[in-house]
Amino acid sequence: MKKGKKYIASAELIEAAKYYDPDEAMKLVCETAKAKFDETIEVHVRLGVDSRHADQQVRGAVVLPHGTGKKVRTLVFARGDKAKAAEEAGADYVGAEEFVEKITKENWFEFDVVIATPDMMGVIGRLGKVLGPKGLMPNPKAGTVTMDTARAVNEAKAGKIEYRLDKTNIIHCPIGKASFGTEKLGENFVTLMGAIIKAKPAAAKGQYIKSCTVASTMGPGIKVNSAKLG
Repeated sequence: MKKGKKYIASAELIEAAKYYDPDEAMKLVCETAKAKFDETIEVHVRLGVDSRHADQQVRGAVVLPHGTGKKVRTLVFARGDKAKAAEEAGADYVGAEEFVEKITKENWFEFDVVIATPDMMGVIGRLGKVLGPKGLMPNPKAGTVTMDTARAVNEAKAGKIEYRLDKTNIIHCPIGKASFGTEKLGENFVTLMGAIIKAKPAAAKGQYIKSCTVASTMGPGIKVNSAKLG
């Protein structure tokens, strides 16, 4: 694939074989975000676990201190007081069966996070095949299956992100926008990595963090020195 002039110029700022300290990496990733829009900064972490085994799964959620820079739209499945609490907390959509119908019949996906009370999981069970592949199915580990709908909405709006292994044992997560600058991105990065390290499964053997790379939407990857991550 042919690389653009901006990408090539950005790549020249990076030593391909070098592993950068986290602070250096955050500074470089901002410098290499040269697109006309405010690029998202993502972290890609390869772990020394096998996601095929249930006891080696790594999944959870964390609230980034500076959010992700993205406006988060929430859909809450709840009834009664819990529905009212979600509405008062600022949820974008609150309801029950009518949203199951809307998603299945209209292919409607005008939301970024789905929250549900435990009693609603039976109602939205048939959405598993469409929400699951998109990473939108509510999950207790991520705090999106809860009776405290107001808190879940507030956390989602504040910048709560979910991290989970893909089939190749890599976690991909946004940690903000290039406009955040080195300091805010660094604090978000440390928070995310701390959560991933804390979530290390007891069954994991050997080196846990195999590699860590940060990159902007259109920019090249920057290797982070995993020895400095804890």
